[in-house]
Amino acid sequence: MLEALPAAIVEALERLRLPGAVMGERLTGGVSSDIWRVDFPAGAICVKRALPKLRVAADWRAPVERNMYEARWMRHAGDFAPGLIGQDEQSGVLAMAFLPPDRYALWKEQLRAGTADPDFAALVAAALAGIHAATAADPAIAAEFPTDTIFYDIRLEPYLAATARAHPDLADPLLAAIARTQTNKKALVHGDVSPKNILRGPHGPVFLDAECAWWGDPAFDLAFCLNHLLLKCLWTPAARDLFLACYDAMRATYLRGVAWESPDALEHRAALLLPGLLLARVDGKSPVEYLVEDSQKDRVRRVARALLTDPPSRLAAISEAWSKELAA
Repeated sequence: MLEALPAAIVEALERLRLPGAVMGERLTGGVSSDIWRVDFPAGAICVKRALPKLRVAADWRAPVERNMYEARWMRHAGDFAPGLIGQDEQSGVLAMAFLPPDRYALWKEQLRAGTADPDFAALVAAALAGIHAATAADPAIAAEFPTDTIFYDIRLEPYLAATARAHPDLADPLLAAIARTQTNKKALVHGDVSPKNILRGPHGPVFLDAECAWWGDPAFDLAFCLNHLLLKCLWTPAARDLFLACYDAMRATYLRGVAWESPDALEHRAALLLPGLLLARVDGKSPVEYLVEDSQKDRVRRVARALLTDPPSRLAAISEAWSKELAA
């Protein structure tokens, strides 16, 4: 349904030399932006406006200039990002190519339906490792992303620090995960590699919503996505074995692509981080919306707490522990 575009978006489009648009279709999306489809004679585009306060129960705020860094991430990601049209720094409005859903399926919706393809998970991993490898080879890119504070405010604090407050007896390993992530800055990180931000396109995966873009620890992107594959086992239990196969395919494929440092070192950091992210999705500021039963949340807490207490060194140990919990 067409609606009048907010004045700020109309003005931003004019500054981006895209005049004449006054109506658009509001699109569903994440919690951090207004997203619109806007039609022009040459075709449709997608327009995002960053929100200063995210749409979650907790008081979670973030600077709107994060869209500037998302645009920069898109330039470096190449074919694995939507085509960038422009970014208006004044308003935090980002314009990009509109990718039609009949050709670009949302991975999250496929997983929800139980369509879990390990081959596609491997393609996601290969693309992610490729972006990390290319940017790690050019450390000058770091200067384009002075986003340490933004990344802390919209990733490390709401996930790990907030979870440490909810579980004070686990504060030491959770806060250590923050410090470790902050001190292993090696490549350009997307920061929100979630199935809700990955499209299954005709030529492979396309990553959306790089608002958390940061020059930092690539282990964060790997752990963040693997975490979602574990949680989906509780959302669509009938596809549990396929989700775990996707986890294994992503882990193995990504680690084969690590050339900028020791794959073992990166895997160790990801394995130490993942249990904290797992616990954060039930007790942090951004709990997953599909785990509503206390029994589901308790299963997550049981596994995550055990792994934080007795830290794993390998990612396979985490999926094994999760499999045992699911079989119990």
